[in-house]
Amino acid sequence: MKKIIFIICPFIGLYWLMSSCEDFLEVEAPNHIITSEVVFNNDETAIGALNGIYNQLYTSAFSSGWQDSVTALAGLSSDILEVIRSTNITLKEYDQNEINPNNTRNFNIWSSGYNIIYMTNSLLEGLANSNNVTDETRNRLEGEAKFIRAFTYFNLVNLYDDIPLLTSKDYRSNALAARNSSEEVYELIIRDLENSINLLGESYLDGERTRINNYTSMALLARVYLYRENWGYAESLSEKVIAQSGIYELLENLDEVFLANSKEAIWQISPAGRGTITSHTNEGSIFIINPIFASLSHFKLSTGFVNSFQEEDKRFQDWIRFHSGLSVYYPYKYKIRNSTESITEYSMVLRLAEQYLIRAEARVMQDNLIGAIDDIDKIRSRAGLELLAETNPGISKEALRETIMEERKRELFTEWGHRWMDLKRTGRAAELLGANNSLWQDTDILYPIPEEERMKNPNLTQNAGY
Repeated sequence: MKKIIFIICPFIGLYWLMSSCEDFLEVEAPNHIITSEVVFNNDETAIGALNGIYNQLYTSAFSSGWQDSVTALAGLSSDILEVIRSTNITLKEYDQNEINPNNTRNFNIWSSGYNIIYMTNSLLEGLANSNNVTDETRNRLEGEAKFIRAFTYFNLVNLYDDIPLLTSKDYRSNALAARNSSEEVYELIIRDLENSINLLGESYLDGERTRINNYTSMALLARVYLYRENWGYAESLSEKVIAQSGIYELLENLDEVFLANSKEAIWQISPAGRGTITSHTNEGSIFIINPIFASLSHFKLSTGFVNSFQEEDKRFQDWIRFHSGLSVYYPYKYKIRNSTESITEYSMVLRLAEQYLIRAEARVMQDNLIGAIDDIDKIRSRAGLELLAETNPGISKEALRETIMEERKRELFTEWGHRWMDLKRTGRAAELLGANNSLWQDTDILYPIPEEERMKNPNLTQNAGY
């Protein structure tokens, strides 16, 4: 059993390094934790605590962009990524939709997510109990922490469905928490994001899009309402983000989209959180084929996905590369595989293109086909494709929604498991994934609750099929 370690420094932030928040069941409360009164005795230390959470997002498995991230594993679960080496069993299980509850990568997603949730809960409690933080700082930190908590819960609930809903740092009760319904989890997500919108302003701190503003919270809430099929709210929120043309824009040069502080970025995570001299993103590291030891690379793009592109599609030309040695296509959204130079790319989490796709889908579901075509044509025009308004203005509602789904697949591939979650929420996972997978079962749309967590917490039930 790994020990839980808390390290707090008033100048560099707050870092919780632990194996899992559930580990509290088997250890006593650490006697060396600096109390919230000390951590939040002024604005500087409180801000340092939040900076620690942002840094931890880059090293936490689910949000890191590394092999155990939502981006990589949900990409394998869908029809986007495939493993290069079939001997890598823990990755192959995601590729085949046959995940063992003892899969260590699955445990890493779960435990790292709850680690971040514990950190945000601790920060929120510390702010609530401190009288030494100014109102301006308190509001901003609370808004950012609630966004991060909502963002983490959103990923977990979409991977596992019913999950424990933890809103305090009481490790004794957290360690034995049962699963709450997904409806209850979504209620907290929406409440946290609404609070975040009200607490935050429009500006990015120091111009860095690694810190969130109120439009970041609006963008995520738009996605939440899309998933909840609340089309009107999804359209309204995405429209507010899109309207901020002075802050955000669709970049014509696709090679600039994933650069640090790109004008298309709504929220990014910086590799600086790694805390080493290396400056590349994890996505660049795992997706770009190793130039020396190509056979050691793990991920390739599926043939079906590559074939879904038209030859003239700029996304195919700029965001995909072919490795002749392995005879595979691989993602090339990030251009740097390994570097110790100045950071030039940040990991993308939320960007403007998704907001156009959200609004397009919300509009088509409200029978505003003209508005939906206008939105999807923004994405198609940037990709160098013919416009629907010119080639198929009378497209049916059903065909237009399918077109939007296809554009989501080609635009958002290898970004936070969009394709996997799209297939699930639209009820098409069995149809599209089961057709080429004899092992497919309808219960495969959910990941298993990690067996290691269930052994420590007898109140955690398992998802069906595992």
